[in-house]
Amino acid sequence: MLTIGLFACHGQHDMETSNSVYYWRTDLHLDSTEHTFLQQYDIRKFYCRYFDVVINHDAEGPVPNATITFSQSVPKGLEVVPTIYITEDCMHQWHEGLAQKLVQRIRQMNETNDIAGVKEIQIDCDFTAKSRRTYYQFLDSIRQAWGGTVSTTIRLHQLSMEAPPVDYGVLMIYNTGDPQKFAERNPILDLRDVLPYLRHLSSYPLPMAAAYPVFSWLRTIHGINILHTVEASEILRVKQAIEAERPTLSNAIITYHLDQENIKRYKPETYEEIYHH
Repeated sequence: MLTIGLFACHGQHDMETSNSVYYWRTDLHLDSTEHTFLQQYDIRKFYCRYFDVVINHDAEGPVPNATITFSQSVPKGLEVVPTIYITEDCMHQWHEGLAQKLVQRIRQMNETNDIAGVKEIQIDCDFTAKSRRTYYQFLDSIRQAWGGTVSTTIRLHQLSMEAPPVDYGVLMIYNTGDPQKFAERNPILDLRDVLPYLRHLSSYPLPMAAAYPVFSWLRTIHGINILHTVEASEILRVKQAIEAERPTLSNAIITYHLDQENIKRYKPETYEEIYHH
């Protein structure tokens, strides 16, 4: 309770103004279009997925999965934030030593791939009421093992819960809808799905950054391929509604995720509006 109380004092403090991207591929290899994007929109922070943590029943516990390889060096001038996705079922019970193993693996990957100056790590988990207590205990252990800044993702449905014990949260403003209702609404992002959660936003007791979707989603339903792509106008409508409730969310903007096809999907003017502070 003391930990939560300390963080509650910082809810509406400004995040440092920054433009950032997520990198969610299993090989670090950027082409010229992606390099140009980083420069054109003054991207300073690079949330790079290092690996996932999943339950392996044969191993009787969580194990790393889909670890990234570094075919290229991280572009100069970027602050790298190792980002770990951990499945929710890993938090259904306490796993002794998991936080320490995770931090040790990040440090080893940084050293092996000559990634210096890493000050922050991020943990991504779609925690629920069932897993929240264990996940928050896990985050406390991560903070102790890491000794630096720790952030976590916050999904819209998690805004009504007690805030996690981290330095800040990233509000994930995507995958907001029910995939089974694709004929009615875009499951990636629809303002109608976002609005019910906004009442929690202004009082949420953590500094926050905002992450917006620029990806498409191809699904096969009954043998039919369905492509979901968010209209630029919808992203900007949601951004306006979010910032009306919490103006400081205009400071630190992240797009998910860096990829040539995603860059080409929207006009430069759209990206300029998304990254507008």
